[in-house]
Amino acid sequence: MDEKNFLAAQFETNRAHLRAVAYRMLGSVSEVDDAVQETWLRLSRTDASAVENLAGWLTTVIARVCLDMLRARNARREEPMGAHVPEPAAYDTHERDAEMADSLGAALLVVLDTLAPAERLAFVLHDMFAVPFEEIAPIVGRTPAAARQLASRARRRMQGSRETADGDVPRKRRIVEAFLAASRDGDFEGLLAVLAPDVVFRGDAAAQQLEPLGEIRGATTVAETFKGRAQAAKPALVDGAPALAVIFGGQLRIVLQFTIVGDRIAALEAIADADRIAAFDIEFLSPA
Repeated sequence: MDEKNFLAAQFETNRAHLRAVAYRMLGSVSEVDDAVQETWLRLSRTDASAVENLAGWLTTVIARVCLDMLRARNARREEPMGAHVPEPAAYDTHERDAEMADSLGAALLVVLDTLAPAERLAFVLHDMFAVPFEEIAPIVGRTPAAARQLASRARRRMQGSRETADGDVPRKRRIVEAFLAASRDGDFEGLLAVLAPDVVFRGDAAAQQLEPLGEIRGATTVAETFKGRAQAAKPALVDGAPALAVIFGGQLRIVLQFTIVGDRIAALEAIADADRIAAFDIEFLSPA
């Protein structure tokens, strides 16, 4: 095997790890692909024979790439396009991405997105991938002690954001049922009142077969989509979280799960896959 093919083989061995790091840093499948590709390009321009620990070197490089992408994204947030909405990786075709989505979930991605870029990097690398602060420090341009403080601050912010994102069940239930009532009544303004401006709706592959809506973004578009619908939906607790269960022909066909941040719905996911639904713990509720 020549040197180029050997290098490519070594990179492929580390690809899953690199994608996992990038996904936790970026929360976007398309950006993950860009970050991994840029890491490969940097490796191809490097004398790999001088690299003692290729896995560590690649982790450092993709972390730097992701940090630059996060900083550029934050700069764009001041523009009219609005804030970034994390993309659950389960909607990519890669099996490994589906596994990453299972280990994270949309709610955690939303919480991670509240962190400053350097905080997110320190938290992700140290707490999720056990990278020492001595190796994190040069990536963020800080001392190891300062990098440790970044991760500690990120943990505190994560805890506070989780309390907001996860919230108490009665509050989240009121929001979900307000969405349900507005949807049934065709109340466009009522829907806008409970949707975050950058809300995103997605359906799994089975839901797409029932109704190929694709991915829908933005409160106005999502409100138009759900206005006058949800006639067959009933409030439920799904794995302890307020959700909607859609019944057709006396059978549960779709579960609509919600990611709620503050008092607004940040994301909706329609799940129609029978195996996934069967794995849920579902309790049907009477209207509050």
